[in-house]
Amino acid sequence: MGRLLPLVVYLPAGVAIVGGIHYYLWARLVRDVGFGPTTAFGLKALLVFLAASVPLGVIASRLVPYRWSVWWLEPIYLWLGTSMLLAMGLAVMEVLPITTSRASSAAVVLVMGLGAAALAAHEARRVRVERVEIPLRKLPREFDRLRLVQLSDLHIGQTLGRAFLEEVVSQVNALAPDAVLITGDLVDGRVADIAADIAPLAALTSTYGTFFVTGNHEYHADAPEWCEHLGKLGVRVLRNEHVALERAGQVLHLAGIDDYEAAHFDVGHGPDLARAVEGRDRSKVLILMAHQPKAVQEAVRHGVDLQLSGHTHGGQFWPLRWLLRAGQPVVDGLRRVGDTLVYVSRGTGHSGPPMRLGVPPEITELVLRSEDDV
Repeated sequence: MGRLLPLVVYLPAGVAIVGGIHYYLWARLVRDVGFGPTTAFGLKALLVFLAASVPLGVIASRLVPYRWSVWWLEPIYLWLGTSMLLAMGLAVMEVLPITTSRASSAAVVLVMGLGAAALAAHEARRVRVERVEIPLRKLPREFDRLRLVQLSDLHIGQTLGRAFLEEVVSQVNALAPDAVLITGDLVDGRVADIAADIAPLAALTSTYGTFFVTGNHEYHADAPEWCEHLGKLGVRVLRNEHVALERAGQVLHLAGIDDYEAAHFDVGHGPDLARAVEGRDRSKVLILMAHQPKAVQEAVRHGVDLQLSGHTHGGQFWPLRWLLRAGQPVVDGLRRVGDTLVYVSRGTGHSGPPMRLGVPPEITELVLRSEDDV
């Protein structure tokens, strides 16, 4: 039931969105262009097939062994991303028509949409290091220039595997970080299916080690099992708790909470920030790992100095970032909410379409600075 629950929850909305996109493509790229009956019928049939392939392919991937489904998911998701870009291009043409001819408008959208899709597929694989300096008022000089590397939303499993993670680990180790922090959505598959793909995490090296908090996708893939397995790879899972990092007699606290979606699963998980910070020294810097940026509202009340989050992917496709503002206080980058700084990663991998447009994937090198030394 665990593998099917996400389908029960999200499938109806997904089918409606995919169906709407493909109807719009048919209406503007086929019906309104004026093709002959035979050609129009063939194109309509193709769009119906492509529309049906998305939900049917995703459903089938949940019903058959993982190793049999991986090969068809990437082309399905590539088409899904391409269809979204084509629909967005058509919407722009509705508002800013550059030609009055339906046929020429369709040709322009096809050329630009397919070109954008190719660019987005290329950009999704070009992970860049984003270096961000963060001044913290309470940070002791002993911790000045402490380097934390944040990974988020790798989504290893469906379209990203071991080779991609090995490249990421190599990039992280080259930065020689003091700690590696993984802020959820590490996996899109169960331990039995992708343990070999995740194995490179054991090669991460840093002064204080690697820390992890759950994201919503872990709860689609048996989060308790993943928490146990990551421990075997040397990754410290923070579940509503905090640890102390020490340097030259000084301490800062690193806390982590479960993802909010845990509440939908009967696994004994759920976010509890009060418990996570219980007993900590309030005079010390407190850094919180929380998958979803919306945790910052509670973080402010508990005196968190810096929150690190992901979840949004920065929209993954640039125009979509504006929709995310309705549900999250920060979509990407560094912001201040009350007395708390929050940094939201654009994500290191991708979810669904193996594409990113104008929102490149990132490995984040966070350099903490004592305000006395800035």
